[in-house]
Amino acid sequence: MFGLGASEILIILVIAFLLFGPKQLPEVGRQVGKAIKGFKDTADDLRKSVEPELNLIQQEVKMVEQDFQASMKEAEEEITAAGQTPEESNESANKSGPA
Repeated sequence: MFGLGASEILIILVIAFLLFGPKQLPEVGRQVGKAIKGFKDTADDLRKSVEPELNLIQQEVKMVEQDFQASMKEAEEEITAAGQTPEESNESANKSGPA
């Protein structure tokens, strides 16, 4: 629970008991519980509003990455084709041409 061991929780409870006394301790506990519940609700609302936006951004990044890879492949093919001499391109066309 929150990374606390049994001894740490016991020390916190003893200090709370000494500070607030037995009559106020239940009310303090309720207030702390309400505050934690409010924090969780706010965090869930924030997560629900942010997650769709993050998903859209991730999709856009994937599309840009795919476009970039495709353009890199095209550029690589153009460079390879430009680097061949006319004789090499004829030989490669003859090898891959109809048999």
